[in-house]
Amino acid sequence: MILPQYDGHCGWYEALDNVSAFPELISNVRVDTVVIGGGFVGCAAVRRLAENRPDERFLLIEALKIGQGASGRNSGFVIDQPHKRDLESNDNDLKRKLVRLNRTAIDYLKTQIDQYGIDCQWSPAGKYQAAVGTRGEKFLSHYEELLKGFGETYERIPRERIKSVFGTDFYSSAIFTPGGALMQPAALMRGLADNMPDNVQIAENTAVTEITRTECGFLLKTGKSSIKCRKLILGTNIFTAELGFMRDHILPVMTFASMTKPLTDDQMKRYGGQLDWGITPADHAGTTVRMTQDRRTIIRNSYRYAHDYNTPQELLPGLGLRHRKAFDARYPQLKDVEFEYTWGGASGLSGNFETYFGQIEPGIYLSCCDQSVGAARGTVSGMMLADMACGKKSELLSDMVEVSGAPSRLPPKPLLRVGVPLRMAMARFASRSEV
Repeated sequence: MILPQYDGHCGWYEALDNVSAFPELISNVRVDTVVIGGGFVGCAAVRRLAENRPDERFLLIEALKIGQGASGRNSGFVIDQPHKRDLESNDNDLKRKLVRLNRTAIDYLKTQIDQYGIDCQWSPAGKYQAAVGTRGEKFLSHYEELLKGFGETYERIPRERIKSVFGTDFYSSAIFTPGGALMQPAALMRGLADNMPDNVQIAENTAVTEITRTECGFLLKTGKSSIKCRKLILGTNIFTAELGFMRDHILPVMTFASMTKPLTDDQMKRYGGQLDWGITPADHAGTTVRMTQDRRTIIRNSYRYAHDYNTPQELLPGLGLRHRKAFDARYPQLKDVEFEYTWGGASGLSGNFETYFGQIEPGIYLSCCDQSVGAARGTVSGMMLADMACGKKSELLSDMVEVSGAPSRLPPKPLLRVGVPLRMAMARFASRSEV
């Protein structure tokens, strides 16, 4: 059984000060519902359970420390728009439901941030999608037509305005959509965990290794404890298959990022752009760029089929050099800016681009295959899984069921280990001018 591992390289997590601790579970317990996985799905699900049923006890189990896993390793976007594949659907009503669900997630997170004073660089800064050259411009124009098609607000940013925002004239054009947010993901996850309702218990560094169905529900085994519960909610991302569910349906893909040290005052003058923005590439295989509120730049590109689920450390130096090249191409005036961290973060895809949401077996609820938009999708999925488990019906839950599907069965793993890297290499070559 492959368990999550923390490599000590995630810049978002390593930049945190005074990280709190929740003890490993070492005693046997009984609760109503156990939530496995302390990411966006799990944290939203256990909070919503506690809100729905304040007189019951709930347990959130995380194999690492909250913020060390995939939810603390992304680029810090909470995106309100449908994912690229969903955006290309001809069903505008479906797209509007996706937007409503994503914005519900954003509002839910913002309410907690305001209520508990969570310091996570949260900002309603929206998102830019940018193109470098002719290939990227074609994708960007297609994106613009899709936004027009279902009436979404956006602004096309001409080349002459780009440098004043991004501090570089590397990009030829960009589109700004105002509805999303930016944040420091590891800080957000820690803040959510530190401010759970009183009827939520959290156990960190506690990996579930066995799930057995009983007459009254389930018996879970960890390294040092056993847990009895009536219901289970799984927010286990790509590790879901290790618990025996969705085997051969989740494609684990890892993307890699590097983070600079904070820019000095002199480097900021040479930079000349704004703080607090994020770019996703118009070309799917291009480079994501973030400039944070605390003067750090994040460069994210390069993909890997994560058949072993965790980050191979020997790959990081070469990936850091690839990020260095992308940074220098954008900011030749900042070649003295040092990278401080390089890390990988995984997401779960499906072969047919469908997400899964619902009751996968009696008493077991699951959301997976987030298609790399886990912050908003994971949050609202967790909320709605909790409502489903509590028998609480709503229009949002109906929408969640409608926009979800059945991930297709993947080819055998030996074929995936050859075919997926080959396809990624072809995409990287085709998109080389946009990276």
